[in-house]
Amino acid sequence: MGRLIVKYQDRLYNAILKICGNPDDAAELTQETFVKVLENINTFREQSGFYTWLFRVGVNLTLNFCSRRLRLGMRSLDVAAGEQESSSMAANLPDKRQTDPVTTAENRELVRHVLAALEKLDDHQRAVVVLRDIEGMSYEQIAEILQIELGTVKSRLSRARTALRELLQTVGI
Repeated sequence: MGRLIVKYQDRLYNAILKICGNPDDAAELTQETFVKVLENINTFREQSGFYTWLFRVGVNLTLNFCSRRLRLGMRSLDVAAGEQESSSMAANLPDKRQTDPVTTAENRELVRHVLAALEKLDDHQRAVVVLRDIEGMSYEQIAEILQIELGTVKSRLSRARTALRELLQTVGI
């Protein structure tokens, strides 16, 4: 199990972070995912890959957490009043390929806008975008992870991309 954690923890954490938007919550949800997987390893039927099963558990925990947070109106205590939580996400995604300070600043601003727009999507749309466009998963893997039909994945992704495009156009991107 230790090798599996080392192999998948960073990818799972990054996906959860992009869905929930808070590094502390993402770390806790990642840990909770591995605990839940370890507790239920005997139920793994090998009908899918371990990676897919792990992500299904993690994404489901994250979506449940997000809907609970929305119902209860929870926000991070680390975020100053009026400040977007997405800024903390953007700080974790610097573009290390750029060395020009102006280009780096522009890229960080772009990332901030994209993450802010991503956070405005509903949880299910955000999950599909993160799994497909950031994690690079196939439609079939996403359908299996989210336990939805393939057509639902495609339509949800299309609607999410349209919504993201519209949100980004409102800020001039």
